[in-house]
Amino acid sequence: MANINVEVHVEEDMFSPPPRPSAWQVQKDDTLYDIIGDLNDQRKIRSQVVAEVTHLCYVSKLEPKNSKEALLDCDWIMAMQEENKARLVAQGYTQVEGLDFDETFAPVARLESVRLLLAIACHLRFKLHQMDVKSTFLNGVLQEEVYVEQPIGFKYPYNPDNVYHLRKALYGLKQAPRAWYDLLSSYLLNKWYVRGAIDKTLFVKKTNKDLIVAQVHVDNIVFGSTYEFLVKEFTEVMSSEFEISMYGELSYFLGLQVKQQDHGIFISQTKYANDLVKKFGMSSAKPTTNPMATHNKIDADPSGKCVEQTLYRSMIGSLLYLTASRPDISFSVGVCAHFQAHQKESHLNAVKRIIRYVSGTPTLGLYYSFDSNFEITGYTDADWAGNVDDRKSTSGGCFYVAEAEYIAVGSCCTQLLWMKQMMSDYGIQQETMPSNRALRCEQLRQELCHLLLTKEDKIAGWVEQQRRVGKSAL
Repeated sequence: MANINVEVHVEEDMFSPPPRPSAWQVQKDDTLYDIIGDLNDQRKIRSQVVAEVTHLCYVSKLEPKNSKEALLDCDWIMAMQEENKARLVAQGYTQVEGLDFDETFAPVARLESVRLLLAIACHLRFKLHQMDVKSTFLNGVLQEEVYVEQPIGFKYPYNPDNVYHLRKALYGLKQAPRAWYDLLSSYLLNKWYVRGAIDKTLFVKKTNKDLIVAQVHVDNIVFGSTYEFLVKEFTEVMSSEFEISMYGELSYFLGLQVKQQDHGIFISQTKYANDLVKKFGMSSAKPTTNPMATHNKIDADPSGKCVEQTLYRSMIGSLLYLTASRPDISFSVGVCAHFQAHQKESHLNAVKRIIRYVSGTPTLGLYYSFDSNFEITGYTDADWAGNVDDRKSTSGGCFYVAEAEYIAVGSCCTQLLWMKQMMSDYGIQQETMPSNRALRCEQLRQELCHLLLTKEDKIAGWVEQQRRVGKSAL
């Protein structure tokens, strides 16, 4: 701070009125010992001084010159961890199956399982919550002996040729997801949770009258219970072993927007639908009222103009993921997906029509009501030889087969059996499935439903027998 020249105005007449406060000044010369800083420095404003003092309080004056000196400074290590968030990642693509690892498994939840969990939550009327496990794959304990080289630029100067012997998994290792799943499943099983018989990412714990369910998807866990105490208990169980982040009530999971309302649950993909329309430049296109025209059937169009393969497949893939909450476009997308190998301009126009329909209905979704019927019911149908090119038939699941009704009913029965076993894992038993309500189709219903109720393992054999005989209808 430089010297300040001040003046003092002294009036001769001591009875004269005092000067205004703004004119008061103090005459005092600052000594050199009172001056902070260099006299030749420029004048600094208050904010610059505060910023400089703050910087000096948190930054060391002596910074390390190399990694060896940095590792000796605890404050420097902590600062770098907070600032860089660096993570050591293994080059898993160099691993050889059978030599470096035996099997891989990732705890990924199916979308059907998530929708069934939402239906269970509606039926039992409880809220679903979500948590995230931090640094998931770093928790897994390795069963194999794994060695990794020291990363370039971070080698220990005294032993640069040494390698690391891993005890826990690293991101990038092929066996990291399996190690995490083994650790989590064994931990929950020791806490009296039961793993699902079909869906291995489902864990259920039952008490006298209540239950708690947990659906695992890699590092995300969706859980809920009919008793609020079990929710708090599960949170404490997970936080005592892992570092977690609580997200509160479930609102967004696997691209699904979930609204837990007072009378049900509504799921949609509004954000994903808007992003999809914007991605393919269809925001300004005129919306349509239906996804596909009913008077004209799409054919192979061998004389049509070819279009870009990457764009067409990208559109189909994006629309297929949207069908998770939009069954109204499932058939249209399935028909267009049949021409991914030889796509023509007419097929591209059909796909664009679906996107125009999505742009006009982005908020549509599925609503699970508390008052809905909870009995398993399957609907199936097929158009006999509906394809104009090869006369193949399309079943209710959009599968192209030869004997339409047999395969359509068989596929529907497979889904019914899967749902029946999943509900059994939740503790909801359906021992008898009435044939007039369990499976609804136009043909072959009674006989196949009877097999479903009696001997479920004979369904596949029955379908194969009917195919050989060539039976067309019951």
